[in-house]
Amino acid sequence: MGPPEGGGVDRTTPRYDNTIYKKTSFLAGMNSEFINEFYAGSEGNGFFACNSKEWLDHVGTVGKPIFGIPHICDEEGNELPIGSEGTIWFESDVEFSYHNDKKKTLDTRHPKNPKWTTLGDIGKLDEDNYLYLTDRKAVMIISGGVNIYPQETEALIITHPKVYDCAVIGVPNQEFGEEVKAVVQPISWNDVGKNLEEEIIHFCRDNLSSIKCPKTVDFEKELPRHPTGKLYKRLLKDRYWGKKDSKIV
Repeated sequence: MGPPEGGGVDRTTPRYDNTIYKKTSFLAGMNSEFINEFYAGSEGNGFFACNSKEWLDHVGTVGKPIFGIPHICDEEGNELPIGSEGTIWFESDVEFSYHNDKKKTLDTRHPKNPKWTTLGDIGKLDEDNYLYLTDRKAVMIISGGVNIYPQETEALIITHPKVYDCAVIGVPNQEFGEEVKAVVQPISWNDVGKNLEEEIIHFCRDNLSSIKCPKTVDFEKELPRHPTGKLYKRLLKDRYWGKKDSKIV
């Protein structure tokens, strides 16, 4: 899917990441509690749900726990305070395994609590125990020992008036292991060049901490997305990593 003819950004496409305002407006206009959403995995270790009124009171949430007690933990498995981002763990009696993949199965187990399992999502809880998803652990960038979650940077770059689509990934850096790179699909290919790269980098630096900002920006005429809107980041990352090793590739 490319930019619409005429150069304008089609803000109604499923791809467009800045959806919170639209969703809030839609649900508020419905004036109904009968629209429900949920968050769960086929592993069956946790289930969260909320109705539209709850969502409006907790904008961005995926709901409260119906099954599975949520815990937010750091990389060492230590539980974090309310409002802190970390790996989402579900406490339940459910046991599951991945076919012929003992390592992947082991990675879902908490290092200290045998009944806690994870789907690999990053998120946080609020004071009312509503859960918010912020990113996937699999796409985390590790630069100089610092964990960087790219979703916040992507959500900012997509609001730039010359950007149609973007992906933020970690690419090799000899000193720090990885560095942040933005891959951008511009609205107009005529804008592509060093000036637009610098403009996007400065735009990020004006709005984010420096560690989250891209060091470089590459341009693509179209990013590899499934028709449903899912971005295939691995296809992008493989171009930069090749046969190099990375903890996240």
